[in-house]
Amino acid sequence: MNGQPAPQQPSNPNSGPLRVIGRIFRALFIILLLVVTARVASPQLETVWTAFETPSDVALMTLGFLVCLWLVIHLFTPPRDPDPYRTWFYLGLVLLPLGVICAIFIW
Repeated sequence: MNGQPAPQQPSNPNSGPLRVIGRIFRALFIILLLVVTARVASPQLETVWTAFETPSDVALMTLGFLVCLWLVIHLFTPPRDPDPYRTWFYLGLVLLPLGVICAIFIW
């Protein structure tokens, strides 16, 4: 109105499929980390109840539980700005196959 052009809104390249795929890759990677952490932190030769007899197994299970809790919190807390979805898209293409291989190897 005063002779100046109206500021244009920058186009958001992170909308649509890239955002959805980035969100899916992020969730799948965190779930893979959760599975691997739970498997590594579980007692190897004992049941959960007999693991309380050795202090090292208790420390391992406690640390594994806290890491799993932290991962679950991050699983349900989405990033606030749209840029991380693009990063998760590109990282997911590389990290998801490596995570699956790691999970299969550890299991």
